Amino acid sequence: MAAIKITAGETRIGWIGTGVMGASMCGHLMDAGFSATVYSRTKSKSQPLFDKGAAWAASPRAVAEKSDVVFSIVGFPHDVRSVLLADDGALAGASEGSVLVDMTTSQPSLAVEIYNAAKENGVHSVDAPVSGGDVGAKNGTLSIMIGGDADVVEPLQPCWNAMGQTIVHQGPAGAGQHTKMVNQTLIATGMIGVCEALLYGYKAGLDLETVMKSVSSGAAGSWSLSNLGPRIIDNNFDPGFFVEHFIKDMGIALEESKNLGLSMPGLALGHQLYLALQAQGHGRDGTHALQLAVASLSSVDWKNRR
Repeated sequence: MAAIKITAGETRIGWIGTGVMGASMCGHLMDAGFSATVYSRTKSKSQPLFDKGAAWAASPRAVAEKSDVVFSIVGFPHDVRSVLLADDGALAGASEGSVLVDMTTSQPSLAVEIYNAAKENGVHSVDAPVSGGDVGAKNGTLSIMIGGDADVVEPLQPCWNAMGQTIVHQGPAGAGQHTKMVNQTLIATGMIGVCEALLYGYKAGLDLETVMKSVSSGAAGSWSLSNLGPRIIDNNFDPGFFVEHFIKDMGIALEESKNLGLSMPGLALGHQLYLALQAQGHGRDGTHALQLAVASLSSVDWKNRR
């Protein structure tokens, strides 16, 4: 296959999935000078992109037929399979030498499957899950973890630069997804600590905003504490990342851990707590809504604490 050349104003971008993060990410590519054709299950979610000049396509296959590089960020592995590998998926419409970039957090084995299927059809494939939530997507500061061939990953640098701040090629197909499992394991256990700490502060009678000034910049500081701690205090559980999607991610990480012969008790605990949170009706809230489940274990009604 010919060498890949990515140039704003010339390279045609396709985008599949314009949810909490996808619309902002595609918007950054358009701001960088790329034209875009988009598809999403709910067309209205793409309106901000239409306002910027994006074109609509009726299916993932139709997106690929009009694009040189197709990005996707959807919900679950079965969604990835549907939009990329189904009869009406992007691979079916992709031209030889074009690139599929899946930015969904998904199974490493599926990333390898997509890579192999694409290669058989003369198409390139990259897995590039991200971290940073809605804030990182809006600000173009995402961490992008990339798996795939270097001669495909490197020419895409103008696209990575438009969407992210920390951009690392982790290795061959599937390596990006494995790295994201490391990321999600850290978040799962770290979020328990954030929630328990704020609960302790509240029950001790402290002013939580004042507490945050002391702890967020010291050795206990973290992205979750600084960015989601204030939302927890304000009872703002709008999603930067859905609970139900995080449960999916932890399930993948636990399955991969089993395959590697690992015991992951902290991850397993986080998974169980999030399942309890989902059972309480918070599957479409943000991951920081874990505070509600943690507080309930101590019979604290967090939302009505004041």
